[in-house]
Amino acid sequence: MELLRELRALSETLPIIFLTARDSDFDLVAGLRLGADDYLTKDVSMPHLLARIAALFRRVDVLSTPGHAEDIVVRGHLELDLKRMTARWRDKPVELTLTEFWMVNALVKYPGHVKSRDQLMSEANLVVDDSTVTSHIKRIRKKFLAVDPDFDAIDTVYGMGYRWMAS
Repeated sequence: MELLRELRALSETLPIIFLTARDSDFDLVAGLRLGADDYLTKDVSMPHLLARIAALFRRVDVLSTPGHAEDIVVRGHLELDLKRMTARWRDKPVELTLTEFWMVNALVKYPGHVKSRDQLMSEANLVVDDSTVTSHIKRIRKKFLAVDPDFDAIDTVYGMGYRWMAS
C-alpha cells in the first residue's frame, strides 16, 4: 500500500494492478481507494491477468496519441480528451486515474441519464462491488471539488446510480 501511495504521488496516470494473495474485501477496497486501477488475487488465471494488463496498456497507448476535435467531449465546463485521457474543469486540469476517467466519460455520454453501478463498472472495465464504485465516485467528486468548490455536476440517484447534470 505504501508503494502504491508513492507511485500514485509520482503519476496520476501510471497504470497499477495489484496482484496479491490478500483477498479480503477490506484489502481490495483499500487498494482501489488509494488509486490502483485493478486488484487481482493470485488465483487469477494467466489469460485473465494478461487480458487485464493488455487493457491497461491500451489505455496508456491512447495517452500518447495527439488529440483531434472529434476526440474531445465538452459538457458545459467539462472537457474530456478521449485520446489523451485527460479531464479539464473550467480550463483547469483534473487529475483522474484511468478508472475514474472512464467513469466520468460514462456519465457524461448522456447527461441527465442515470447510470447504474453495473453500467459504470462495465464502461470502466472494472469488476468490483457496489461500495467500491461509490468510493470511486466520492474520489472523483473530491478531485473536481479541489478545482472548483462549487462543483455539483454528479448527482446521486438513490437506489439507482449516478448521473451527470447538464450545465
